[in-house]
Amino acid sequence: MRPLRFVALGDSLTEGVGDPVGDGWRGWAALLADGLGPAVEFTNLAVSGAQTRDVLERQLPAGLALRSDVVSVVVGVNDTLRCTFDIHAVAARLDAVYAAFTEQGALLLTACLPDPGAMLGLPGALASPLARRQRAVNSVVHALSERYGAVHLHAAEGAWITDRAMWSADRLHPGERGHRQLAVRFHAVLAEAGLATGAAPSPEPESPQPTTSASLWWLATAGTGWVARRCTDLLPQLLRLAADEMRHRARGTSARLDLGATAAVSAALSALSLPEAA
Repeated sequence: MRPLRFVALGDSLTEGVGDPVGDGWRGWAALLADGLGPAVEFTNLAVSGAQTRDVLERQLPAGLALRSDVVSVVVGVNDTLRCTFDIHAVAARLDAVYAAFTEQGALLLTACLPDPGAMLGLPGALASPLARRQRAVNSVVHALSERYGAVHLHAAEGAWITDRAMWSADRLHPGERGHRQLAVRFHAVLAEAGLATGAAPSPEPESPQPTTSASLWWLATAGTGWVARRCTDLLPQLLRLAADEMRHRARGTSARLDLGATAAVSAALSALSLPEAA
């Protein structure tokens, strides 16, 4: 029998950013691969900064060519950090990706994720629009995961989010302990369904947690560039969204923003002939 083929698609989270090994990254997907069975061929197609468009247009063709048995598709946060964010487009792209792998007979792994504004500790008026966007993405992922029978991990909430030991210096990517936590949780869901026969990944890190000085150095060097690249694209629109947020708060009409986001999700799912997400 040939080895089980596991292919991971997505962005920097799946690429493994925050869990350094040698000159590269390892990450939760690589850790999970070792626990899927006695013989696993693992390919990581995830790329830092990827959006749903990148997964659809670049990673999907490569993933289909590998004829994988298990496919993880964890993406969407970068979409929320762009001025081009459109929940209708996100839903349509994810639907196409999920459908293509399902039609090929692969088992899908998906996850909902915490909103970046909360992770970065942004002020309320700046964090709220990002949280609203991430909730919209998560609602779409929930609905599509159910449609395609995916093994879904609820990672958008829980104690691990507020535990600083789980996160790297940038506060957006898990550190080694956080990546291990994701791998352990995915393995538990798969094992319960009889889909993972190998030993569970260890939750304990092999490397010491970065010191405060190392974290500050990262933020002052690579981290500054990371933030600057995203602020160039997002910040002007985010400031407009924050101003709109404050106007609605002053008028006591903030609920309208939430209702608008919910209506957009419903419309996006209706366009895919899906039941509305709660």
